Amino acid sequence: MKTLALAVTAALGLSVSTTTALANCGSQPESCMIAEGDYEAKLPPNSPENAPMVVFLHGYGGNGNGSLGRKSMVQPILDRGYGIIAPNALMRGNNTSWNFHPQRGSGRDEAAFIRAVIKDAAARFNLNPDRVLLAGFSIGGSMTSYLACQTPDIATAFAPVSGSFWRPHPTECAAPLRLLHTHGWRDGTVPLEGRTVGSGFTQGDVFYAMSLWASTNKCAQPRADGFDTTAPFWRRSWTECAPNSALELALFDGGHVVPDGWADMALDWFATTVPE
Repeated sequence: MKTLALAVTAALGLSVSTTTALANCGSQPESCMIAEGDYEAKLPPNSPENAPMVVFLHGYGGNGNGSLGRKSMVQPILDRGYGIIAPNALMRGNNTSWNFHPQRGSGRDEAAFIRAVIKDAAARFNLNPDRVLLAGFSIGGSMTSYLACQTPDIATAFAPVSGSFWRPHPTECAAPLRLLHTHGWRDGTVPLEGRTVGSGFTQGDVFYAMSLWASTNKCAQPRADGFDTTAPFWRRSWTECAPNSALELALFDGGHVVPDGWADMALDWFATTVPE
């Protein structure tokens, strides 16, 4: 898988720092350790019992503390009473990456790892395992998409950002689900249509992914039927779909980033689609 690792590095134009970030396990100055790996965590003020959680998967070459360092993303999550859990990917080649690609070969069972992270965080911090928004950026968004497709019961809802499937695309997913995909209109690193990188590995097409999600959610039409262009995010939604499912695409005028305002938008969507 060294070839894939090099391809991913080229795909994302990365210059990865070797600096080791400080760890966070709630109030403890170390990572939260479990048998399958480790994760970082920040809790909302006063640590309310049974609070919901956002589990956020970092991009290629990153780590959980890099996710927690995104103040414009993390602070709104904490202010709204959610815990934020940031799992750490393993080293693959020279950098960290999720075991996500259709041609990935052997490696950690990431679904089992994320399940174990959610279970441990719920018990350790009194968080609600039944109100989990699983999100991720770039390749973390790809990992989120594959987990949503293959194991939709792993979380309550899914919110990939700037990352989706790679080719060959999946042709079917396991069951209806709730998913909000966010992507930059100008993203040149992971374009909406995808691009070929490295030694022939090709990113997927976000528009194909949305049609697959619509089919998975048993929507009446492959096209969206709800539109909102009044805010910084241009949003397309599918509403005539299976009960307890939700599907939305949010585009913004930007590149390969987690955009300002994403956290509030995603949590508003989560609160609407998963009422208490």
